[in-house]
Amino acid sequence: MTHTVFITGGASGIGFGIAEFLGQQGHRILVADINEKAANSACEKLHLQGISCRPVILDVTDAAAISQLPTTLHDETIDILVNNAGIQHVSKIEDFPPEKWQLLINIMLVAPAMLTQALLPGMRARNYGRIINVGSIHSVVASPYKSAYVAAKHGLLGFAKTIALETGEHNITINTLCPAYVKTPLVEAQITKQAIENGISEEDVVNKIMLEPMPKKAFIEISELALTAHFLISDGAKNITGQTLILDGGWTAR
Repeated sequence: MTHTVFITGGASGIGFGIAEFLGQQGHRILVADINEKAANSACEKLHLQGISCRPVILDVTDAAAISQLPTTLHDETIDILVNNAGIQHVSKIEDFPPEKWQLLINIMLVAPAMLTQALLPGMRARNYGRIINVGSIHSVVASPYKSAYVAAKHGLLGFAKTIALETGEHNITINTLCPAYVKTPLVEAQITKQAIENGISEEDVVNKIMLEPMPKKAFIEISELALTAHFLISDGAKNITGQTLILDGGWTAR
């Protein structure tokens, strides 16, 4: 069955990878991104593959714009919401700009809640919905210098569990994907910042911080997340809800 998928931060990285894979399975994709040029470019790439796609320019910190989505999207019925938009800031708590701390929480915790609030009524009416949060290994463990990110990603798990309880009577699920480090532009930028904060080389950041806790010693591939999201959409996962799916190469087995 073909569904309409709304993906925040869908113009690049994990978001685009999920958009591309689900589009290849025949689903219609709405690429939501704050960057209009990037969103248009992403849809052009998907169109070249024969994927039905529409760009949606959205600042996920704009609660009013989110609340109006059912109206502004006109005839679009959103079956699947992928809460993927995210940013990072690496800093000791003493030096962490308060406005930056708040921004990370707004993008990665408040926005998924407000998007769910806006789109859930339609899912209830159609008795079908899948909400997939893109969390992180930092939804279940912590690292120094990432207090806002860790707090936001931990919060997603509690949010998902709550919504799972609120939607139990419908064919609606909500789950959180929690990958260890994925080689995306966001992570690439972290390598330099982590090197500065820890006073070590970028190579040591990769080997001694990012991959050291993982028995498999490998970055998670975007395709792994896309395939997991595809499974969560399927009927085989209709009773998987409120769950934390950890793709961590064995990190949390220690």
